[in-house]
Amino acid sequence: MKRIIMITGATAGFGRAIAIKFAQNGYNIIITGRRKERLTDLEKKLLSYKIKVLSLNFDVRNSKEVFSIINSLPEEWKNIDILVNNAGLAAGLEHIDAGNIDDWDRMIDTNVKGLLYMTRAVAPLMVSRKHGHIINISSIAGTQAYENGNVYCATKSAVNTLSKSMRIDLLKHNIKVTNIAPGMAETEFSLVRFKGDKERATAVYKGIDALRAEDLAEVIYYCTTLPAHVCINDLEITPTAQAAVLYRTQGFN
Repeated sequence: MKRIIMITGATAGFGRAIAIKFAQNGYNIIITGRRKERLTDLEKKLLSYKIKVLSLNFDVRNSKEVFSIINSLPEEWKNIDILVNNAGLAAGLEHIDAGNIDDWDRMIDTNVKGLLYMTRAVAPLMVSRKHGHIINISSIAGTQAYENGNVYCATKSAVNTLSKSMRIDLLKHNIKVTNIAPGMAETEFSLVRFKGDKERATAVYKGIDALRAEDLAEVIYYCTTLPAHVCINDLEITPTAQAAVLYRTQGFN
């Protein structure tokens, strides 16, 4: 029987690359996202690998949607082997005294509460089988604060801590939990943060050979295909040109 991986935020960036990587290796895929057209496009691509695909169009911030959809999964899709809590974002880049509260709510609701809702809905399916692996996408910003990062850093710090707690809570159920903390990665991340300002978003990566979405997909595939007795609890990955949040070959924009 083919293994099943569920990926949130699969319509772009890390999520899309992860879905393609696992499809290439014969996994059946559950993809979720808010953008219906992108989900449909990705589904078509994944089906070309001769695997099964289930597309679920919902917002992880909506707890009622999350639990309704997960509880209504067809029987053949309930044996989820891997959950990748990938849906997340940064919004805005201001000092705390000038922060946009709507941006704060958006980050907290997606990065923290959305991850919690998905885990609460899917983890019991894994517990019932005494098998599973949960991957949480954090950030090096979860352990290294920077100017104007405030709420984004706080949400990723929460993911980092939740991952450690989840690992302990699920230990007796034989469920692995891995926290992945990427550094600079050139995806839609900065475009979203700067609300469509392409020039400002592009400037962030100027002179940097940043991580690509495919790099993270490779790392996650590695973590999830290790022997059953091996679990990588925490993994930080940066481009060679970045040693830490504020130590890179170019300044932060």
